[in-house]
Amino acid sequence: MKLIKGLLLGVFATAICSFAFVSTYDNIIKALSKGDSAELAKYFDNQVEVTLPAKSNSYSKAQAEVIVKSFFSENKVSGFTTKHKGDSPGGYYFVGTLQSGNSNYRTHVFIKNKNGNELINEIRFQPLQ
Repeated sequence: MKLIKGLLLGVFATAICSFAFVSTYDNIIKALSKGDSAELAKYFDNQVEVTLPAKSNSYSKAQAEVIVKSFFSENKVSGFTTKHKGDSPGGYYFVGTLQSGNSNYRTHVFIKNKNGNELINEIRFQPLQ
C-alpha cells in the first residue's frame, strides 16, 4: 500500500512539474495567437528587450505592454505557428511566425528562469519578405 501511494505521489509530482513548464509556454503561444498584449505581458520580466520593424529598445514591463499592444493593434493578429524551440543559458527560446492581415512576422521569444518563474526577457518581431 505504501508503495502504491509513493508511486502515485511521484507521478503526481512529475505531472505538476511538467505542467508548469508546458503551461507557461502554452499560455505565451495562446497570447501571441490572439494578439493579446495584456495576457502576454503577464510573462514579461521587469525589463524587456522589444524589437519591432521600426524600433528596438529595452522597456519596463508596463512600457513593453503598451508597445506590443500598439504593434498588435496596427497588425491584426490572426494566428501564431511555432517553427523551432530550443534551450538557452538559464532558459529557453522559441521562434515562430506571427500571422496578421498586413504581413507575417518572424517572432523570436527568449524566456529566462528567474526566481522560479519563466519570464520573457526579449521578444522580436521581424517582417518576413
